[in-house]
Amino acid sequence: MLRNFVQVSVSALFLGMVVSSAQAAQLSGDARAAIPHDVQQLVVIDYRAMQNSNSAMELRDRVMPPDLKQFDEALRKSGLNDNHDVDQLAFALYRTSTSGDQLETVGIAQGQFPVSDIMANFRKQKVVPKLVRINKMYPLSKTGMVLCFVDASTMVFGSPESVKQALNVRDGLRPGLLTNQPMMDAMHIVDNEPLWSILDKKGTEIMMKQVLGEAGSVTDFESVRKRLESSWYGMNFQHGVKFNLTIATGDTFAAATVSSLLTAAVLYKKLSGSEAEKQALSATDISSSGGMLSIHFATSDNDFNSLLKSSLFQSMVH
Repeated sequence: MLRNFVQVSVSALFLGMVVSSAQAAQLSGDARAAIPHDVQQLVVIDYRAMQNSNSAMELRDRVMPPDLKQFDEALRKSGLNDNHDVDQLAFALYRTSTSGDQLETVGIAQGQFPVSDIMANFRKQKVVPKLVRINKMYPLSKTGMVLCFVDASTMVFGSPESVKQALNVRDGLRPGLLTNQPMMDAMHIVDNEPLWSILDKKGTEIMMKQVLGEAGSVTDFESVRKRLESSWYGMNFQHGVKFNLTIATGDTFAAATVSSLLTAAVLYKKLSGSEAEKQALSATDISSSGGMLSIHFATSDNDFNSLLKSSLFQSMVH
């Protein structure tokens, strides 16, 4: 479960990290309406902005999980040009039940798709869709994934079960993200960024545990873990790389405690990191105010490119 969480968040995150400029990656109403209610993390990127960046595409090929690479290849064979047809790409990691920790991932792509050409190609290949009410799910060869065009500008993809659940949400048979007010509130704060993500309470706990490493097992963190409410981050690539993360804790003490733990973790990593990692950590500012913890990171494009080659980055990806 944790590996899937890291693959979705890190892969989608670094798809856009080396883009020098981008527009806001806002989800359309149709896309939002297909996202299940119990979202643990949602990542959205401006995919179109990557098409003119060779380094971004090379990075995508390096960090994308094998199953997404297979899906990417299958899309191209179906007649979709992902470099020109896709505007925004979103991945939603969600729980399949409120009482358990089982997770599913569904992807949503937005753009101007040549649906008629793709359907003609499917017919030529004798691909038979599976009906979910009036929705047609088309299997993609050798990937175990399916796709469904809910309209000419919105495509849902993923495992058959995850796409079916997304269609149930869109058709009003299951509650969706639009009724999850805390996540919608977080979305409105960051969805003006070219790359952004929102995490619920469980997602925030997992993220913080991973970021803190050994420090996450100390008593102080356990005392505030249950007070973590949600988090959101946005990235901007104009004039270097800027990353801003906010964590809502609900009270001043919890925010200050996590801030102290993070500061200690940064100091610890500075002792063993490479020169590029030390520069990156020095460019990281951690503070708290009220019940909010804020983390800001800013660096030049050259320094960031050096960081991508570091062992710290490799450990995050793998």
